[in-house]
Amino acid sequence: MTDVGRATGPPDRLTHVDERGSARMVDVSAKEVTVRTATATGRVQVSPTVIAALRGDGVPKGDALAVARLAGIQGAKRTPDLIPLCHPIALHGVEVDVEVHDDSVRITATVRTADRTGVEMEALTAVAVAGLAMIDMVKALDRTAVIADVRLLTKTGGRSGTWERPEEPA
Repeated sequence: MTDVGRATGPPDRLTHVDERGSARMVDVSAKEVTVRTATATGRVQVSPTVIAALRGDGVPKGDALAVARLAGIQGAKRTPDLIPLCHPIALHGVEVDVEVHDDSVRITATVRTADRTGVEMEALTAVAVAGLAMIDMVKALDRTAVIADVRLLTKTGGRSGTWERPEEPA
């Protein structure tokens, strides 16, 4: 079953709000444990000076790509501490790829678990935190760097199965 770019329909009620309208963490104890993955991406728009430094001798603070990669992994692991209603779950794998392009640094994170709830927020948090670390590493060369286009690409597992972001027109 593949649900490409569509939600399965609106829920009967908001899942993170109780009958009094108060925020709550959803009880997932009755859900089945399944293998779940999520992949997210984003980019850090930077100046040509930063691109040249990343492709050349590096930036003054050190290995910006390695720091961003490690920050992304740490971000995924700390998601429940940052996003109030996320469940703390055991992550079984986190991969963060950081690629230098002509006008930006592309960050892609894939997170895996076998648990009762998905890892979409962990993948998105990994990308966002890696982007913040990249900005910290390059800010001496480019104070205008910006994180852009952070979004979920795919998710698998759970009751709703597989979801893929539709391809965007070129």
